[in-house]
Amino acid sequence: MTGSWHPLAMLKSSLTWRSALYLGVSMAFGLGWFVVLVVGLALSAGLLIIWVGLPLLVLLMIAWRFGAMLERQLVRAAFGVRVPNPYRTPPQGRNPFARLKGMAGDPATWKDLGYLAVFFPVTLVEFVVSVTAWGAAGSLVFLPAVVAVNGGAEVNAGYVSYWAGNPVEALPISLIGLVFAVIAMYVTRAMAIGHSAWAALMLGPSPAQTENAALRKRTEHLQASRARGVDAAEFERRRIERDLHDGAQQRLLAVAMDIGRARAKLNDDPEGARALIEQAHSGTKEAISELRDLARGIYPAILTDRGLDPALSGLAGRAPVPVEVSVDLPERPPAAVESIAYFIVAESLANIAKYARATSASVRVVREDRWVVVEVIDNGMGGAVARPDGGLSGLADRAATIDGMLIVDSPAGGPTIIRADLPCSW
Repeated sequence: MTGSWHPLAMLKSSLTWRSALYLGVSMAFGLGWFVVLVVGLALSAGLLIIWVGLPLLVLLMIAWRFGAMLERQLVRAAFGVRVPNPYRTPPQGRNPFARLKGMAGDPATWKDLGYLAVFFPVTLVEFVVSVTAWGAAGSLVFLPAVVAVNGGAEVNAGYVSYWAGNPVEALPISLIGLVFAVIAMYVTRAMAIGHSAWAALMLGPSPAQTENAALRKRTEHLQASRARGVDAAEFERRRIERDLHDGAQQRLLAVAMDIGRARAKLNDDPEGARALIEQAHSGTKEAISELRDLARGIYPAILTDRGLDPALSGLAGRAPVPVEVSVDLPERPPAAVESIAYFIVAESLANIAKYARATSASVRVVREDRWVVVEVIDNGMGGAVARPDGGLSGLADRAATIDGMLIVDSPAGGPTIIRADLPCSW
């Protein structure tokens, strides 16, 4: 439960009045559940000697579970505190007896019973305190109106008695009532915090459940990251195979054919053989260039030898638009982080060249706590979207392999910001 403790802020906050309303009327719910539980448990226990008692107990258990669910919603509406669902996943299938057995074996069911069992005395105390605080404040604040209607009123506070014969004489008491109203707001806020904390303890999950839920969520996240990493690696493998087959392999095949034709013409047509050898030589150089580019796409040598700053500067130098590069790392991160950071920048600059219509771009790599932050910004037309089969999704998959994340902010009209947060331990 949050909120300012300044009197004016509490006066204007709906949280104060929602809390006051709940604390004023919840005693009725407490009394109702007290009667239901006392009568229901006594009747069920008395009838257990015959079969009727067990169905009554089951119905009562379902009823108090429903009451606890309703109370979680009321606590959220009144105090703004969300109490998570603490119940275990029920057994699968259509067997109602298995579901009832799982419900009876769930510790949260019996915590619900404990909450509702003491709900009445707790809400009775809250009701008495609330009525006393707000009643005293209200009777003093509205004293001038009472005096105006009755022609006078006497205020007794212990051994002190004060007679107000007209509304003007009642104004000092009304001002004192404002002080009591401020006190009543503080009392209401304090009781609301206490009640919401008690409700979260009794109606919420246990610390072990919370820890297990966090571990389960973490495991699911890691499984998803691993799957995305496997998909990214498989996509990269197919790309390398395709580039080898369609590029260097075809050129080397053409070179072999040219050399074979040149050998056949070597005796009869030396000039023709010379031309074929020159053509084969040119094809060989082109194949070597393609293999060099392919090797750079797999893992550039400059990144291994000199680190991110020179490697990214090399990318910026080959970009068709001016690119400002800033790398501020106290020391070199692990190779996996360097590689992913490099390819995020490479793909981002390639997209800028193809689609952005930008006139300038910037690359920033910094360390923030235990993260390496990679940020690429361009002043292009914007509208970049991480489609499922697009390059940006591939970058997100790369980042996910080390449990990193990629954020794309590209409103229509620009600028486009691509930010990757990569976890790193030096």
